[in-house]
Amino acid sequence: MSIKWVLIISGIAIGAIALLLGISGNPPNMGVCVACFIRDSAGSMGLHNTETVQYLRPEIFGFILGSFVAALLFKEFQSKAGSAPIIRFTLGFLMMVGCLVFLGCPLRMVLRIGAGDLNAVIGLVGLIIGIGIGSLFVKKGFSLPRNYRQSPVEGFILPAICVFLFALFLWNSDIFNSSVKGPGASHAPIWMSIIAGLIIGFIIQRTRFCFIGMAKHVFLSRNYNMALGVVALTLVVLLGNLYLGKFNLGFENQPIAHSDGLWNFLSMVLVGLCGVFITGCPLRQLANAGQGNSDAAISVLGMLLGAAFAHNFSYASSPTGVTDNGKLIVIIGLLVTFIVGVIYTYAANKISHNETNKNDA
Repeated sequence: MSIKWVLIISGIAIGAIALLLGISGNPPNMGVCVACFIRDSAGSMGLHNTETVQYLRPEIFGFILGSFVAALLFKEFQSKAGSAPIIRFTLGFLMMVGCLVFLGCPLRMVLRIGAGDLNAVIGLVGLIIGIGIGSLFVKKGFSLPRNYRQSPVEGFILPAICVFLFALFLWNSDIFNSSVKGPGASHAPIWMSIIAGLIIGFIIQRTRFCFIGMAKHVFLSRNYNMALGVVALTLVVLLGNLYLGKFNLGFENQPIAHSDGLWNFLSMVLVGLCGVFITGCPLRQLANAGQGNSDAAISVLGMLLGAAFAHNFSYASSPTGVTDNGKLIVIIGLLVTFIVGVIYTYAANKISHNETNKNDA
């Protein structure tokens, strides 16, 4: 089977799973949202005190462990680390902040579009522009330092932590579920959530499916295969919402969303730019971490802390709108990310120039 059809089928499968989770109890238009799930999980572990979003989402464990299993089965598990950890942590932090100002990761953005939320279309435009800017940096030579092979133990640490936390969750789920109302109180059955996460994690590891990677492939190599997968996912969600009577076309009265177009746009520009620099959307970061990439695990830790800060310092938006702190952090994030792009593009070009001169000599 060609890679094009593999990606189309993968998109259909992920869209169907997201619909099923939404039907089975996850919040509206949030069958799968990595940013929201990390935010809820951060709250469940006491990293923030917003009572409406405190639930340890089993899907997160599934994404990581599904990728881990796939990597082991297909002999692709490789423990690697050492590529600009502080930069990756910072960019993961800022990507999460952008997601929570927008109110969703790139996957939830697509799910919102499939349910008729036009605010998410504005977010999509911002995401594409952010990826386009990042791709220009890549064309100019942007590159973070290379990583290095590590002991397999390094790569096993995060999957082992996931198994331990999930076992604690099964032992006493009340410890990690403090939400009695709001998004944190809405969730599918545990068994369904973990199975769904495992399947999606397996798919992502095998196909490298990624919403940021999709646009990056289009910009850099005119490869549209992954874009066809995202289109297939969107169509499945659209048709499912039409069938279920949950399609609501417009800007207003969309579940867990706000209609501030400027900040929907700018926040997703930030997400796209950060995602290009660390090579992947939040879902792809989790999958990469599961297959032994400790650089991705550092980005995941940045996202976890970013989610905590977003609520502790009022960066996160709500259906009532964007906070002043949220606006400020998006602007700061865009400046910081742009500076990172300039510095590492210059550094990579300088190294390349020095190596060329050395070879000529």
